[in-house]
Amino acid sequence: MLYRNEDIYKKEFPIIAGVDEAGRGPLAGPVIVAAVILNESIKIIGLNDSKKLSAQKREFLFDQIIEIALDYKIEIIPVEVIDEINILQASLLGMERACNSLKIKPDLCLIDGNRIPKNMKYKAEAIIKGDGKLASIAAASILAKVTRDRIMIELHQKYPEYNFLKNKGYPTRDHIAAINEFGILDCHRKTFSPIKQLVFKF
Repeated sequence: MLYRNEDIYKKEFPIIAGVDEAGRGPLAGPVIVAAVILNESIKIIGLNDSKKLSAQKREFLFDQIIEIALDYKIEIIPVEVIDEINILQASLLGMERACNSLKIKPDLCLIDGNRIPKNMKYKAEAIIKGDGKLASIAAASILAKVTRDRIMIELHQKYPEYNFLKNKGYPTRDHIAAINEFGILDCHRKTFSPIKQLVFKF
């Protein structure tokens, strides 16, 4: 059940921020991190791991979360930073920035995954597959996923031959074929395979 353990945390930590990211695996585009403090007096029906929801459902829930949440922060970590410090460190940096930038001070940040950023202002706990267990992390996963998808749709309009509308920058067969035919874009992660190998060909 999605709300499992959330009430247990709240006995000790009344204000909880859920944290999640979107976009670790793609060859193109930024990684997005969101932190969300939900309003416990208003339940948002249908929250779940963003990967288990349709695009239409995510968009619907995105608007609800933005409207109802007590506080939220979305951080966009660009390709240049990903290439400079690697995707893991970029994701952790986004988590750190998102949590530390919240206007409401959380008593606890619950982070999806198994790592906690080093420079957190607030107490934090990592929860593996937390986006499918806890509402606040699920909400963060939706904000991050929808934000990133919107960015990739904008890139698709600029570079339709790469089909970012469908592949969202992930290493699909059509995306790899487009790279081989049309070359590498500024939005591609130059340190990622197979982009890393292709860089030396152009």
